[in-house]
Amino acid sequence: MLNEGDLIWTPSAAFVQGSRMARYMAWLRETRSLDFGDYESLRRWSVDHMEDFWGSLWDYFGVKSASPYKQVLDTRSMPGCKWFEGSRVNYAEHVLRQEAEAAPGQVAIHYANEQSPLATISWHELGRRVRIVATELRKMGLKPGDCVVSYLPNIPETVVAFLACASIGAIWSSSAPEFGVKTVIDRFAQIQPQLMFVCDGYHFNGKAFSREDEVRALTEQLPTLRHVVCVPVLKADRQDAIVNQGMLWSALMKGPDIARDDFPYEHVPYDHPLWVLFSSGTTGLPKAIAQSHVGIIMEHYKLVCLHMGLRPDSVMFFYSTTGWMMWNVVVSSLLSGAAVVLYDGSPVHPDNGRLWQLSQDAGVTYFGASASYLQLMRRSGLVPKDRYKLKIEATLTGGSPVGPDLFEWFYENVEQDCWFSSQSGGTETCSCLVSAVPLLPVHAGEIQARALGIDLHAWSDDGRELTDEVGELVLTGPFPSMPLYFWNDVGGRRYHESYFDVFPGAWRHGDFIKINARGGCLIYGRSDSTLNRFGVRIGTAEVYQALEGVPELSDSLVVCCELDGGQFFMPLFVVLKPGIVLDDALRSRINAQLRDAASPRHVPDKIYAIDAVPYTLTGKKMEVPVRKLLLGWPMEKAASRDAMANQSAIEYFIRFARESRDYPRPQLTH
Repeated sequence: MLNEGDLIWTPSAAFVQGSRMARYMAWLRETRSLDFGDYESLRRWSVDHMEDFWGSLWDYFGVKSASPYKQVLDTRSMPGCKWFEGSRVNYAEHVLRQEAEAAPGQVAIHYANEQSPLATISWHELGRRVRIVATELRKMGLKPGDCVVSYLPNIPETVVAFLACASIGAIWSSSAPEFGVKTVIDRFAQIQPQLMFVCDGYHFNGKAFSREDEVRALTEQLPTLRHVVCVPVLKADRQDAIVNQGMLWSALMKGPDIARDDFPYEHVPYDHPLWVLFSSGTTGLPKAIAQSHVGIIMEHYKLVCLHMGLRPDSVMFFYSTTGWMMWNVVVSSLLSGAAVVLYDGSPVHPDNGRLWQLSQDAGVTYFGASASYLQLMRRSGLVPKDRYKLKIEATLTGGSPVGPDLFEWFYENVEQDCWFSSQSGGTETCSCLVSAVPLLPVHAGEIQARALGIDLHAWSDDGRELTDEVGELVLTGPFPSMPLYFWNDVGGRRYHESYFDVFPGAWRHGDFIKINARGGCLIYGRSDSTLNRFGVRIGTAEVYQALEGVPELSDSLVVCCELDGGQFFMPLFVVLKPGIVLDDALRSRINAQLRDAASPRHVPDKIYAIDAVPYTLTGKKMEVPVRKLLLGWPMEKAASRDAMANQSAIEYFIRFARESRDYPRPQLTH
């Protein structure tokens, strides 16, 4: 049995020398006279000389701009710094420039769903479709800066629609179709979209789920919509587009072909949003995070080429929905010239081998999935290496902490000689802050190192640097993909409160981290009250709002604990109105309300009746202290009784943490 920190894999000399990271270091030596003997010295330079580092990546990857940038970075002060001011770039142009170099028939996208076998789209076909859709969107009156939203599953049309929007400077945002109407409206209504791509439903676990009623409701509740484009999923031969003002995807694709050299990309300024991602906070509406074309181009070239090591002959498959930022990373994997795999459906239908079968059939070389999925595989007893002919050379997992047991399971059951990486970042970065490094060995339970260009530290509550101790994950320098702003955040107040109000001038990410003496990183989950549900962040406010539809409840509190082995435990504690009993029927109604009003991810693992929710003196629910207690923190470190409005309410949770057998408490070092 492996222990945390045990050496489990060492890259061969050929693997290291053939990596894109090593090639970049050689390029620095040849063109900049910079000779780094190891990764840590390279990383240190990348944060100490941040402007030189990011400027070198611009040159190394040949970023195309319609005008030269004035400077790499105007100031290191956060927030509000400007990256590559003066540049005018387009994200989609950088993705699709692979088309010009691709051989006829060279695959860009492999795709499948529960109803259809694996199929492919070539680079030339992808570019053709993007140009047709983009041209039609322009004819419909879409302009740079207009918002376009998607209620589509993980299918090729979603990628085409996104790249088409990006190519004309429209701003993209996506929500997975399993999300309920209110959850989607809470997101999309903030950005006042002009056009919405929708589906008529989706398949999951062998069942069809119609979304026609949801599409009608969304259309009614988004008054700024001028156009709706329907992509049939359940009824491929449908003749209507669900709503009166809608048109079918097939009608959009009837536009004329546009030659690659004749298509004009919209080159947008350095501060023009590429997309708006939503990350839920603990109060109010989800945070609408705008990230720029140039910031994502720079950060994702670094991520997918250097840290993930993707090449034009790679095939990248990460199982994700369109509501998770990992979908965006999958699309950006195309920047490397690699092919990507899209799968829409359950990862375990018709059996637990579904994703491994797809990996075999598509020739996947880079496999990715959440820690929860790997844990499911481990419990199922599946041994992929015995059933499938896999070509997996590297693996990415994340979304939650990954323990030594999952490292061990992978090497014993999937591939012994493989670069297995756990990585961690967030929606607000749309990248990895601690990442994989092809030059370094793999140690069980550890993320290999801090990413290049990311000035990351573990800090104590009073701002002291920590080594080999758990602390707050803090960034003391900016990075290109950091939010431009939160949408509708007048004066940047919510942006500042989200990341900069604890340590002035430094970004507090909201995760617990330990950085050991050799630079290995271990993430211990959220340090705030945001719910990390299978890698997707959910705001507690969304749960509470949905529960307003359950009249038997007078109050509630929800937390989510990341457990060892990539598992989660999300309990819901409810205060019942007088005379109400928490029986199975009420539990079922609570779960149904959360599922219908929010999404399946909002449904808790267990529901418990309590007498009172603990509050602070300022009237805030004590979600963070309760979560700390459930994770094994002593009361004196979890909360101050003097800050409580109702001190007796915390006693239930102290007993619960000590006595409950409903979840295994992780081992934390405080």
